[in-house]
Amino acid sequence: MSAATSGVPSLRARPARHGVQPKHGVKPKHGDKPQKWGNPGVYFIALLFISVSVGPVLYIILGGFRTNSQITVSPAGLPNPWVFSNYIGVLKSVTFWGEFANSVIVGVATTAGVVVLGVMVSFALARYEFRLKGATYSLFAAGLMFPLVVAITPLFIIVKDLGLIDSLTGIIIPQIAFGLPTTVIILTPFLRAIPKDIEEAAAIDGTSRLGFFFRMAIPLALPGVITVAILAFIASWNNYILPLYVLNSQANYTLPLGVQQFSSEYSQDTARVLAFTSLSMMPALIFFGFFQRRIVGGLTGAVKG
Repeated sequence: MSAATSGVPSLRARPARHGVQPKHGVKPKHGDKPQKWGNPGVYFIALLFISVSVGPVLYIILGGFRTNSQITVSPAGLPNPWVFSNYIGVLKSVTFWGEFANSVIVGVATTAGVVVLGVMVSFALARYEFRLKGATYSLFAAGLMFPLVVAITPLFIIVKDLGLIDSLTGIIIPQIAFGLPTTVIILTPFLRAIPKDIEEAAAIDGTSRLGFFFRMAIPLALPGVITVAILAFIASWNNYILPLYVLNSQANYTLPLGVQQFSSEYSQDTARVLAFTSLSMMPALIFFGFFQRRIVGGLTGAVKG
């Protein structure tokens, strides 16, 4: 029996509804508009800030691949030809690697101290009620308003009285102390955001407070922990004023002091100084570039918390 005789209209013969397009010819809706690029002034200002930030770094890196005559004739030009002897000479220097090792030791020790102490303090402030809790948190918050430069004179006196002058320990301990305020402010919201139900369920299962801290609190707050670790390491690597006051012998110099010493020793060799400076800041740049998403994610989580 055909479709016409059975009274059922044929699908092929059925007219298309008004405004309905076939599946193979799907088109954007009538009200859809292409996205606009936005205000060109905003992009211009953004590019201006990027140029101001990135320009000096590129100049230092490229300057290490030039000769002194090239820098004198064309200060803003590109290397022509490219010279690799400046970087090779710095990499062969025992002084550079000694200062590099000192910076790594100070950075790793400072980061470990800041993370361990910061997590414990933040956990207590976030999960427990006790007297002077608000005052303690306010004390750490106030620490953000006092940079290391402001307290360098009394800090030097304390370090001297402790007998830590001209030692890496005299840098590590103050850096841990000044890194704690930022760590506590970032980690406390992370640890406070952990639901109480999880802690109660862990207690019912027989988990102690230390067990909850190590097995659940730290893994759940791991983005914040990674963020404060990265910030502490970068701050330690770039610290200049404290090593300048504390360290006396070149054998204990960190890289920021090494750059200053190298610049004074080879003041006439600008290209070599730029190569040394470039290699000194390269680890921090690579470290920050590799973990920049972790930093943004950790700070965003702290704000949401």
